Amino acid sequence: NPHALKVSIKNPGVARAGVANGGYWGMAVVKGGKYNLSLSARGDATFAGPLTVTLESTDSVVYCREKIKALTGEWQTFTVTLKSDTTDPQARLVISTDKPGTFWLDRVSLFPQDTWKGHGFRKDLTQMLADLKPSFVRFPGGCWVEGNTLKESYRWKTTIGDISERRSQYNLWGYTATHGLGYHEYLQLCEDLGAEPLFCINVGMSHRENVPMDQMGEYVQDALDAIEYANGPADSKWGSVRAKAGHPAPFNLKYMEIGNENGGPAYHERYALFVDAIKAKYPSVKLVANEWQGIPKNRPLEIVDEHYYSDPEFFINNSGKYDGYDRSAYKVFVGEYAVTQGTGQGSLRGAVGEAAFMTGLERNSDVVAMASYAPLFVNANHRHWNPDLIVFDSSRAFGIPSYYVQKMFSENRGDVVLPCEVVAAPAEAPAESGMVGVGTWLTQAEFKDIKVMRGDQVLYACDFAEGTKGWKLLKGDWKAENGVLRQTGAAEELCAVTGDPKWDNYTYTLKARKLGGAEGFLILVGVDSEGQKAWWNIGGWGNKQHGIEMPGYESAKVDGSVETGRWYDIKVELKGSTVKCYLDGKLIHEVKKGAGKTLCASSTLTHDGEVILKVVNASSAAQTVDVKLDGAKSVSKKAKAIVLTSPNPMEENSLEEPRKVVPIEATLDNAAASFTRVFPGNSVTVLRLPVGK
Repeated sequence: NPHALKVSIKNPGVARAGVANGGYWGMAVVKGGKYNLSLSARGDATFAGPLTVTLESTDSVVYCREKIKALTGEWQTFTVTLKSDTTDPQARLVISTDKPGTFWLDRVSLFPQDTWKGHGFRKDLTQMLADLKPSFVRFPGGCWVEGNTLKESYRWKTTIGDISERRSQYNLWGYTATHGLGYHEYLQLCEDLGAEPLFCINVGMSHRENVPMDQMGEYVQDALDAIEYANGPADSKWGSVRAKAGHPAPFNLKYMEIGNENGGPAYHERYALFVDAIKAKYPSVKLVANEWQGIPKNRPLEIVDEHYYSDPEFFINNSGKYDGYDRSAYKVFVGEYAVTQGTGQGSLRGAVGEAAFMTGLERNSDVVAMASYAPLFVNANHRHWNPDLIVFDSSRAFGIPSYYVQKMFSENRGDVVLPCEVVAAPAEAPAESGMVGVGTWLTQAEFKDIKVMRGDQVLYACDFAEGTKGWKLLKGDWKAENGVLRQTGAAEELCAVTGDPKWDNYTYTLKARKLGGAEGFLILVGVDSEGQKAWWNIGGWGNKQHGIEMPGYESAKVDGSVETGRWYDIKVELKGSTVKCYLDGKLIHEVKKGAGKTLCASSTLTHDGEVILKVVNASSAAQTVDVKLDGAKSVSKKAKAIVLTSPNPMEENSLEEPRKVVPIEATLDNAAASFTRVFPGNSVTVLRLPVGK
């Protein structure tokens, strides 16, 4: 390791001196629990120990104590077992001495003896994952694969072997990982879950840099070696490393994803390198391609990864997205999806939106081969994204309502998809409303002459005479002077907003000028109080296209770029649920939010003779529905109903109330080939109807 902790003590007096670590907002210990401590240590010429290691409270009440003796000038590894006599979710580990001198510490590791299946994972969290009955796990996940720079990109070979030799890695979510959870541990977790591993490998691209094509050999070899590590015999080069790690049998990796959210010509040419090399050596491994700025067309496609984050209405209205997909083309992997807008930190309404979308995934499972919610876990003390499926602190955990939707779909899977038709009147799309704003993406820019009008009424006009007063600066380096609002930062999604979330039917005009950077302008409209992503992206996607990115709107991108140093006249009109966008007086986009669906459904049949009907009522009111099982000759009157709902669609679970919104099971007494049922507003219902084999 490049660093170790040096502790120099001149005079501890009658007390003690040393170091303490509280873990991640507290180390949870339980009475009678045993904890394995291992560390590397050495002393200077005057210090041979002993070191005292304790588990204790934040105010120094000791729960257990052990000694480490006989330090020398050479590094040694020491192990002790600590047994706590108290339960405390906020404990800390202390290493101290009452002797003067200097000692060094490295790779201090404390683990409970009692972990999930003995492989180091926290039991309650992993059990929640196991309860979802996952068919596969995609890892290591998302933007973690690319990294902001190549230096921060994921390289699996630095995450295996002795944990003291694994690379530490900072990531864009704002923390450093030690890779104690590495490639091997992910494979082991999948095996323990009975889930297929889907490994996502870096394709030689980060958010900001690409590996030159003449240096791509190392990255392609990484992919081949990763497969050999997972699948090779114990006497192969990388299979022997796996065997040395305690797993001589192969893990049987069947799926590999080439890159994460990568696209454009740079991705396509690198993707081809991976496909050619992997298929030549491992033809049975199925490869997943990214769908980002267009799918690769230079090689055959097996599975394509599509990602969706938006508001509930987007997912409800897109429940039929895959109904018209080409059945003879590639399979789809919906690798990341979640309602991330208008759902707080994970509400029932968000879960309803996802469930509506999932009925379409299930109904079209001949095309949609795989789907996975993202992100999966978050520490409640370190949120950088909302929502996350499972929320935890040092000792507690809960699933948001979306967790229970995933569980309901997973636990109630049929074997054959049945035809399913829903006849219901659509809900009118609400009028678009919200605040306005400006922003940049990897670009520096200026904005002026900002005005918002509703007919002849001036809702807002700003000359920045009072600086940025009245503006909410979400991210970026913003400064207002001489009538201009300037953003000089170089990061992504740097935005500032102003106005009233209730504004509707308005015209927003301004001037914008690019000062430098990679792209153009973000013109924010219809922004709610949560500051969700809602903008016209001018000169986006590498300064090559204009496009509307607003929840519930489907808009084709238009070719176009932004010149540096030139002022552009920009106008956006919101009228009802229609948005019109003008650049220098020319209409670029005109889009209307689609009418909202109120009912979504899917139906499957098990080999044991049960129809599993999933119905999502996305409206706020209860709906009385006629259910007809055409072709069913014998239907049992008694059936099972599982319902997720709440009177408040924005209801959330929490660490204090982990089961506020959970499914309720009941018996249905009037099932038949044709029957009537009332589905509550904002509800997800699963009906299990025995029909005979």
